Amino acid sequence: MIIKPSAAIRNDYNEVISLCRETAGPVFLTRNGEGDAVVMDIDTYNRREQMLQLREELLKVEENRLHGQRGYSIEEVDDMLKKAIEGAAK
Repeated sequence: MIIKPSAAIRNDYNEVISLCRETAGPVFLTRNGEGDAVVMDIDTYNRREQMLQLREELLKVEENRLHGQRGYSIEEVDDMLKKAIEGAAK
């Protein structure tokens, strides 16, 4: 975990962003010794957002399964895809 005073973002923005990119993780900023903000580069942010979105989707699917919603076997999905491809080719 990298912790910097909040003044670091004002005084040396490039260094803070370089740390974010090098570590592919967040840099925690403090003000008066207390946590104040978190900074990360855009690629790391986008990866985390995609991961969170996928986790939410998987959680919904699992909740639906637990409530009795029917799933599909690999063979059924394969058949559905083949039919969709055949239909699109017409």
